[in-house]
Amino acid sequence: MEFSITEDQRVLVESAGKFAREVLAPGYQLRDKTGRLELDIVRQMGDLGLLGVEMPEAYGGLGMDCVTSGLLLEQLSASDFNMAYVSLLVSLCGQIVNRFASEPLKQEWLPKIIAGEKLIAIALTEPSAGSDAAALQLKAVKEGDHFVLTGEKTSISMADQADVAVVFARTNSDIKGAKGISAFLVPMDLPGITRTAFDDLGTRCVGRGSIFFDGVKVPASHMLGEEGKGFTQVMQGFDYSRALIGLQCLAVARASLDETWEYAKERETFGKPIIENQGVSFPLAEYETYYQAARLVCLETLWLKDNDLPHTSQAAMCKWWGPKLSYDIINQCLLFHGHGGYAKDFPYEQRLRDVLGLQIGDGTAQIMKMIIARSKTGLKLS
Repeated sequence: MEFSITEDQRVLVESAGKFAREVLAPGYQLRDKTGRLELDIVRQMGDLGLLGVEMPEAYGGLGMDCVTSGLLLEQLSASDFNMAYVSLLVSLCGQIVNRFASEPLKQEWLPKIIAGEKLIAIALTEPSAGSDAAALQLKAVKEGDHFVLTGEKTSISMADQADVAVVFARTNSDIKGAKGISAFLVPMDLPGITRTAFDDLGTRCVGRGSIFFDGVKVPASHMLGEEGKGFTQVMQGFDYSRALIGLQCLAVARASLDETWEYAKERETFGKPIIENQGVSFPLAEYETYYQAARLVCLETLWLKDNDLPHTSQAAMCKWWGPKLSYDIINQCLLFHGHGGYAKDFPYEQRLRDVLGLQIGDGTAQIMKMIIARSKTGLKLS
């Protein structure tokens, strides 16, 4: 086992941290109010090589490993959970495009996405298909050299801001379940596409909404991989993104813990710092332990992916535990700050709102625990 990082990783991590503290952190709460990503900052992230570092150099990536991608995501998320979401989507969708798109399609889109010039989303969920993603109903009918897409996607992150999306549709209505589903790379400016935005509790500048496809003609060359195998593709991608999500949430918890340790050493009651009370120090010590354990599971999962080893069960652990633990840690840190932490001048309430959404999106805790149980028993549990 090797727990140190390379010199190249250290330089990138320090660069990402400096950028996040100086550029991302000052606008974290403001972007929550405007409800929009700042595209000039996304481009700066691309210019600094902070997006898609695991992508091939031929398309603008750095050709590095997934562990490095996770380390950079941590740095961004500690200062702005939402701008870090851009990095997450580049990694999740970028690997799908890189692995399954035709070369012309990769050349057209990946450099722009990695440079932060274009935003990419993943469109899987539908009104009647969330956790049961194999129940998708969006239709893609072949007509000549095009597929015609008709239906609705909902609960899509960046639905109204993305320039392009990885869209999953049923290309064979005669086959039930996952085997009739294909994936397409769909530009969001095609005729027949309309989009709406939701008024959500958190991750407001990323946004979430619905995408409607009314007879949208997508070139057949935009299919990703083989017809009927799109669902398998996205499930493989989620094993990666679930580890990243764990680190994304835990980074916010880390920032909150660091602030609270310092505050508790300075804040005095009854003539002594509150950190001298075991009622304060012990909960923080416990959360330090849980944080370290959860982070190591996430990093192990990324290491397993980099080494082409099975990691589905570990990814599910990252996804259910990371967001929940982070929410619990931030909540405790808010309480230790008293009414100061309760005020909106402090970032704690926004942090709570932001990380809460990832206890829902990309797979609920119940589904993640089912995945873990299946891997341990070999049974198809429900």
